[in-house]
Amino acid sequence: MSATNGVMTAPDLFPRKTAILLLATVACCFAANHVAARLAFENGTGLLLAILCRSGVALLILIAIVVGQRHSIRLPKSSVRWQLLLGLMITIQSLCLYSAVARIPVALALLTANSFPIILALLTWGLGGARPTLKSTALMLFILSGLVLALDVPGKLDGDVSVGETWWQGIAFALTAATALSVAFWVTDHKLAALNGSVRSMFTMVVVFISMIIAGLGDVLPGGMALPDATPGWFGLAALVLLYGGAFSVLFISVPRLDMARNAPVMNMEPIATLLFAWVVLGQMISPIQMAGGLVVISGIVILSLRKSA
Repeated sequence: MSATNGVMTAPDLFPRKTAILLLATVACCFAANHVAARLAFENGTGLLLAILCRSGVALLILIAIVVGQRHSIRLPKSSVRWQLLLGLMITIQSLCLYSAVARIPVALALLTANSFPIILALLTWGLGGARPTLKSTALMLFILSGLVLALDVPGKLDGDVSVGETWWQGIAFALTAATALSVAFWVTDHKLAALNGSVRSMFTMVVVFISMIIAGLGDVLPGGMALPDATPGWFGLAALVLLYGGAFSVLFISVPRLDMARNAPVMNMEPIATLLFAWVVLGQMISPIQMAGGLVVISGIVILSLRKSA
């Protein structure tokens, strides 16, 4: 925001090509963050430690933004419980998504977690919001069909593809992450929309950061605060913190100039970038049918996002 004769004015928007390039870069950084997390977990890094480091960097960035822009951090009493709930939902989402990433191919974890628009639409309807239109319902079924293909559910149910308990746990964690994120979005839209975005996000990261400290001290997750036991683990931990922190800061600082209502669907390239990075760094491959299912999921989410922003 800039001031002209004492009146705050919105900053000029970036040219659309610049905005798209910036959002694509941010999406790739978030994708690489998840791949780096898997690398860290495979080399002894504790889940809680990874989230603690990531949320700590994000919190420092948000504090700098709030202080720099001189936002008031006073929360209305009616908002305190909802802000706490939002922070707890993001904590659960972070824990479950990283738990999924540690158990199943990273791209499949991201695709499954990205089913949250369906859960959000149903949650909004269930809590008294608008009923999904026939077109939205058809799109949600389209996304679900793609997710079934991406996870190769028919092959696994028929026994053509053998999977262990870890695979099912990973899918369950990813779906729980999607559910927690849906609740977080509902709370943000319906209970905390009047609160400044930077302040809301700062308090959210405070809850995540403190939750990780409490969980670590209480040994809630055995080995959750373990340090990497090999060089690749240290590299993965450092990379996930830098990639997440960098993408997070660029997105938050630039968001007023990115015309998100028009350009946000670009962020849905994250699972595709994850697939590429996971193949290059981790050697993870998925079958052609799973790739096709992933494209169906991403296409459906993009269309759904475009319809909502229209």
